[in-house]
Amino acid sequence: MFFDSWNDLLRVVVVGVCAYASLILLLRTFGKRTLSKMNAFDLVVTVALGSILATILLNRDVSLSEGVLALALLMSLQFAITWSAVRWKLVQDLVASEPRLLLHEGEFLEDAMRRERINRDEILQGLRNAGIDDPSQARCVVLETDGSFSVIAR
Repeated sequence: MFFDSWNDLLRVVVVGVCAYASLILLLRTFGKRTLSKMNAFDLVVTVALGSILATILLNRDVSLSEGVLALALLMSLQFAITWSAVRWKLVQDLVASEPRLLLHEGEFLEDAMRRERINRDEILQGLRNAGIDDPSQARCVVLETDGSFSVIAR
């Protein structure tokens, strides 16, 4: 339960160093966008990359080469989707949402809030995080494509 063998520990160290080096090389190859958090799609890719790395390290049934291939495949697919989204609006519409105005000139936009499943308390929290304690002091609050709030003060 606490210790199986030195070979298992050695495997984690060797495979971990190799997998980490491979991940760094792949990230440098595929660019900064690979780990961005511009929208929900990017977040899913980032979490999946972490999951693959953990699987490579801890699952003896997954070889280093299989794991590195999985990392490269996921990054390649993300590259292809983001490359396509920059060139074709249809792809962009499929993978990225639009920012949504939730509060304008101190007034809550109930229809937009309902569509985005955001309640007043969450918007008020976003205002407080921006240093605004009264909604009337905000020109607008926008729900961005990555799920964060942008607050524009008056």
